[in-house]
Amino acid sequence: MFMKKPSHKVFDYIPRHYDPLKDEEERRKRKLRFQSQSHLRRKTKSPLIWVILAVMILYLLIKFGRGVL
Repeated sequence: MFMKKPSHKVFDYIPRHYDPLKDEEERRKRKLRFQSQSHLRRKTKSPLIWVILAVMILYLLIKFGRGVL
């Protein structure tokens, strides 16, 4: 009588319906997006590796090659 009554739980559930055409479309979009991102990622890493390698070689030449130059 003096206690609070338990209330029902509320869920934010949105029902999904299977649509084969839309599913195929989404799968193709995800596949293309994945390939384009991996392709871009390779291009951005490659120059960075070459720059770091060149800086390391120049540092070693300056550090240990003073008698040669």
